[in-house]
Amino acid sequence: MSTGESRTVDLTIGGKKRRFDIDDPTLPGWIDERALSSGDYPYDDKLNRDKYEKQLEKLQIELVKMQFWMQATGKRMVALFEGRDAAGKGGTIFSIRTYLNPRSARVVALTKPTETEAGQWYYQRYATHFPSKGEIVLYDRSWYNRAVVEPVMGFCTPAQYDSFMRATPRFEKLLVEDGVHFFKFWLDIGQEMQLKRFHDRRHDPLKIWKLSPMDVAALTKWDQYTEKRNKMLEETHTKDAPWAILRANDKRRSRLNAIRHILLSLDYEGKDKDAIGEIDDKILGFGPKFLK
Repeated sequence: MSTGESRTVDLTIGGKKRRFDIDDPTLPGWIDERALSSGDYPYDDKLNRDKYEKQLEKLQIELVKMQFWMQATGKRMVALFEGRDAAGKGGTIFSIRTYLNPRSARVVALTKPTETEAGQWYYQRYATHFPSKGEIVLYDRSWYNRAVVEPVMGFCTPAQYDSFMRATPRFEKLLVEDGVHFFKFWLDIGQEMQLKRFHDRRHDPLKIWKLSPMDVAALTKWDQYTEKRNKMLEETHTKDAPWAILRANDKRRSRLNAIRHILLSLDYEGKDKDAIGEIDDKILGFGPKFLK
């Protein structure tokens, strides 16, 4: 990413105008002070690292049991992870997949469609990666690009968007009726937390590759993203394919509850409910009402 040109944007946050220069190495105090609490986050601090790692290890042991059960029974699973840029999708997927056998647990993170793919049925390039028996597929962004990113950034027509919103519940119903265990996660973060994570990426030489020009271009489109997110949740949260919403300002709590939701939803052999624990209903809820 080029560092020669300053990228300063004027934002309205909480009714107040703010100026943010992503190239300035100093994180503005108004971001640092409000990042964790932004977006009505329910906790005043992050989960302790030691507690997190102990809980995560127990959950990862359960994930391995779950994978053995899926392989033995031929069950199939699809989980997709959506959210704004820097919401923590990749890290959540990594925490799930770390100790799973990669031969039957795949991550799908598709790039921009090729010319051939752009001429196909919209869902086709995603469906190509659907699991066979015993497999787990984790989508780092999915066909829901068309519900939020594409209309906000002008990458699809209004007609394409409307068609997607009508067709998707039917598409997902077919997937579930075919026996696939299907999970949809939306990772929700506050605006100040997104800015903090963008700033961290910009000034960390190991993470700068995560910050794309489109991320920067989207900084001034927070409200447009919110509008499309809300409509997506309203129209595609169904009995067959419900949205699990994660409040993700604290990545640790978010990851633990995502894994718990998957494990508690499946009746696999050797399941240890005490090791899994209970869902934190301040962090994970279902459907658009959870964000209201």
